[in-house]
Parts: sequence; structure tokens; C-alpha cells
Amino acid sequence: MSPPVADGGVAAEHAPTRAELRRSQHRRRRNRRLKIAGLVVGALVLVIVGAGIGYVEYLNHEIGRVDVKHLQATATSGAEAQAQNILLVGSTSRCALSTQNPAFGLCSQGVTGVNSDVVMVLHVDPDHHRLAILSLPRDLFVPNARTTGANKIDAALFQGPDQLVAVIEEDFGIPIQHYVELNFDSFQGVVNALGGIRMYFPMPLFDLESSLYIPNTGCQTLNGFQALAVVRARHLQYKPPNVTTTDRYYWPQDPESDLSRIRRDHEFIRVLASAVQKKGLANPITDQQLVAAVAPQLQVDSGLGLGEMVSLVLTFHSVNPGAAPQYTIPVQVHGGLDFYYQGYDYGSIEFPSQPEDRRTIDQFLGVQANVDTMTGRALPRPQDIPMTVTSGTGLSSDATKAASALEGQGFDVLATNTSYARSSPAETMVEYANGSSSGEAAAQEVASALTGPVVLDAVSASSLPAGAKVALLVGTGMGVTTPAGVTPTTTTTTTGSGYGYGTTTTTAPTSGSLSTPTAATESLAAFDPRSCTAAGGEGP
Repeated sequence: MSPPVADGGVAAEHAPTRAELRRSQHRRRRNRRLKIAGLVVGALVLVIVGAGIGYVEYLNHEIGRVDVKHLQATATSGAEAQAQNILLVGSTSRCALSTQNPAFGLCSQGVTGVNSDVVMVLHVDPDHHRLAILSLPRDLFVPNARTTGANKIDAALFQGPDQLVAVIEEDFGIPIQHYVELNFDSFQGVVNALGGIRMYFPMPLFDLESSLYIPNTGCQTLNGFQALAVVRARHLQYKPPNVTTTDRYYWPQDPESDLSRIRRDHEFIRVLASAVQKKGLANPITDQQLVAAVAPQLQVDSGLGLGEMVSLVLTFHSVNPGAAPQYTIPVQVHGGLDFYYQGYDYGSIEFPSQPEDRRTIDQFLGVQANVDTMTGRALPRPQDIPMTVTSGTGLSSDATKAASALEGQGFDVLATNTSYARSSPAETMVEYANGSSSGEAAAQEVASALTGPVVLDAVSASSLPAGAKVALLVGTGMGVTTPAGVTPTTTTTTTGSGYGYGTTTTTAPTSGSLSTPTAATESLAAFDPRSCTAAGGEGP
């Protein structure tokens, strides 16, 4: 059975032959989707790098406005006063394009899906003159991607920006102040307005599904369509020096798919930001071309007004976004091509991972570990959090083990229960009442005491057990940290969680189908494209 998602296929630049289809069949088990990673860099050009104050007013009249719910007010006090988080989204909607292109799939041919293959959050902190970027992988499996229930995070945009904003705030505790959405027309327009983007290719590259084919190595100038093919590629093949065949269908494949794409997109942002600073900001004609290329395709929340845009441009016009820290939410990758949850097949998915996620989000936002990331206030004490613990693996012993370990930390465990396994492996969910700021803070505190594939989950208040602030559903491979100085009662392993606890009590069986947590930052692979030097050589 297929999950209830709406999406369409992607046409290649040319119709593939039967031989091509046979060779790529093992990589295309599901409907092909447009991979538009990197499109959000247009928002960096306009919102942060700026195109000159003289053009901001023009931009204000050209861009589209959309009412977005769940946006948070900017903090006026505390360590993060005046800091904002801008959600940058690349939409897959073909029907919204001004010019249809068969290479992307045609709206008239039923390619009508709306997903967010790119989800980035831009953190802007005027007081500390600081920028940071955080990417959320599109295949993250979260409990409330849709109002109807669990799905990949990229499916949330189908129900509009309200739902995607809610997911990021409720599941990850990242407050969102503004929303910016672009499509691939904007991306190509920015690149073409700059006269192309130069990137260095250490190896020949190929991706049938994104129309990418770079047969030669060295520094090359990419037009908008070629650059889009680079940042879309998530089925990348490469030709290392020891491979002699010229048949690109037999070249080795990049094993990391979307996670590798994020890494390459971060590098592209760095290269694009440098090109804008070198050419765009000093050239009024190029500036106007940049704005004209992006503005008609730009959608922003109705609260992002002209005055705020001007303020951002004035504050950050001298800051290079390419030098800003760039993070990716660490995940545990499901090793199979098919993940079944409550009877539906969701294909390849990834789970969030604690404590790595919380550390990364804290670092991205610039807050301490004991701070509620939504409000900036201190998290509650464990003894002030009444909670229940339910085994979501089908094994009652998992609930009793977790409850015992959590009580050792001081949490007030009211009861333990056993539920059926919704999936294998099962995701650990820390449930709290939707709309309750104190409930979310309590859930963050509980999550900070856990390890493994853990995610927050906002549920209706009526579904929580009586008297409970938090309901913990124990999943596969979940662990509970042990406070320093306390002797654990079961086998422990060192975690180095950074939350003041030195060991972890394993409370649920691990799953060999889940990878170890990925890194928040990752160096380029040997085959990844990168910057060029001024002389045309390989850049840093």
C-alpha cells in the first residue's frame, strides 16, 4: 500500500532510451520527484545579501504575500533578543511556474505535487551580527507531517506553509518568525543574472534524474539550468581515476543520496554568495537583474514588510552568507528502501537522533543546553514533570526499564503501559499537549534525557493520560542517560551527550536497520564540486 502523498514525476532533459531506463530501474522504485535543493539561496540574495536599498521597495511590490499561521514574535529580551529564524523553502510546484519546462515535468501532464524538497532555516542575530543555516533532510519521518498523521517532513507543504511551520516548531523546538518560498525559476534567474556560476569538478559527474552530465574535470561555468541540475542531484554517479569505462551508467554511485545533496548545496550557497558579493553588490545593473529574476517567483509571509527588509539589508550587507556556519540535523538512516508505518510504505526514511539533534539546534540558535529553545527560558526540573511511559515496541519490559531509568533522574513517572508496534524499527515520541508552551518545554527536558531516534510530538490535550504533562512512547534503540555520580542498574555505554550525563542506560532493543547518527557538518567528498580559484584551479 502507498502512503497518502501527492507528488509527481520528473522528466529528464531528453527522453531516455529503453537501455537507459533498464540501467536506472533499480534507482527509481518510486515516482521521481523534482529535487530543487539550493533554490532557497535566492532568499539569501534578496533578504540578507540585499540588492541595494533602492531596489528593496521595488521588490516589496513584486513579491507575493501569503498569510502564515504559527509564526512567533521576535524576542525583545534575553540572550537572543531581536534574533529571527527565517524558514526558507524550495517548493516542487510545477503549476506555479510562469514557463513550463518538460525537463522538470509538466503541470498539464499531471505533475501537480507540492512538496518541500528543500527545508532550511536561516538564523539572523543582529545584536551579535551572526548568521547560521540549518538544513532539515527531506526524508525525516515525523509524527505530524500532515494533520492526518505521520509522514516525511517534505510532505507537510502539501497542506500549506502553516503546516510546515507547525512541524518544525512542534517537533524540533525551533521558533519561526518568517517564511520565504521560492521555485526553480527563481534559482535559474539568479544564476543567469550573474552570468553563470563557476565551480570546480574534481571528477566527471552524472545524474539521469536531474539531467546532470559533467563529462570533464576542472573549473567550469554553469548556466542556470546546469546549476539547477547540480543542486538537484541526489542519484549522483561519478568517475574516479581508477574507473576506465566511459559508460556513465556503470560509474560508482554516491551512497548517501539526499544527505550528500545537502552537503553539496551548502557548498553551492558558499560559491553563490561569493559571486553575488563580487559582482552583484557592486553593479547596479546586475543588482536589478537579480531582483527581477527572483521577485516575481518569491512568496513571503505577510508580516515581512519593507521596513524589516531594509533593516536586514543594512545590518547584514557586509556579511558573507557563504562564511556562515551551515548545519544539518543529524539523523539515523533506515537501511532499507521500504519503511512500513501502520500499513503504509513510505520508502526511504530517516529518524531524528538524540542527543545529537538537540546539541546541533542549540548550537545553531546560540543557546545553552538547559534553555527552552522556543521561549528562551530555563527548562523545568525533572521532578516537576509528571509523565507516563508506554512501550511502543510491543515489549512491556521496554517501558519498565525506561521508567526506572527516568525515575533515577528525578522524573515523576505516573504509570507504565504497553502498546503495539506501529513500525519496525519504531520511532520514540515525546508527546505533549499541542499549543502548550509549558508542555513543549517539559517535552524538551524529557528529550534531553534520552538517546536514539527521538522526536517531539504535539498531540491533543485530551489524548494525554490524566495528570500527565508528557507521555513517552518508547521506540527502538531508545536510551536514558544517567546523571553523573549515579551508578546505573543496567549495562551502560558512554555517550558524551553534553547535557551533564556521562552514561546511557539502554532501555529498548537496537535495530541493525538504523545507521549510526550522521554528523551535523560534513566535509566535501572527493567527487563533490566546489569553488574555483581566481586562476581557474581547485578552490578550498
